[in-house]
Amino acid sequence: MRMLAETLVALAAAGGTGVVQAAGTDAWPGFRQRVARLLGRGDAGREQAESERLDRTAGALDASADHEAEQTRIRQQAAWQTRFETLLESLDEAGREQVETELQALLAEYAPLGVTSAGLGGVAAGGDVNIRADGGIAAGAIHGGAHLGTPCTPDPSQG
Repeated sequence: MRMLAETLVALAAAGGTGVVQAAGTDAWPGFRQRVARLLGRGDAGREQAESERLDRTAGALDASADHEAEQTRIRQQAAWQTRFETLLESLDEAGREQVETELQALLAEYAPLGVTSAGLGGVAAGGDVNIRADGGIAAGAIHGGAHLGTPCTPDPSQG
């Protein structure tokens, strides 16, 4: 089996994240159809199977209890990353380039505003990040603007 280039692994990971983020949103029907078509590669039976798999993912994400939601998201994201990696690994160079282009276009079209990215071993977020350690050590690094400490007291004229 051929190893994927780092950029293709990152693209597959973005695809997995996209599936999880789109599930349950107004964008889901169109996104779901395009992902199923991409993974089906022109085979109606495979496309139908992928559509059903996508529906099961959306159902699992919707049905997960609050305390299980993050683990469910992680599992589903990893499963879809693997599906995209498997597809990319199975193709010749021309097919891989075509799928890469299609997946990039799909993700660009459905990407939420404020897209973020991180390198290997990094975490990027377009919103709040909470770091917690239950009986262990937690650490975080901020690259960019941040203010830590007690907030400034507002001027009385500000209310």
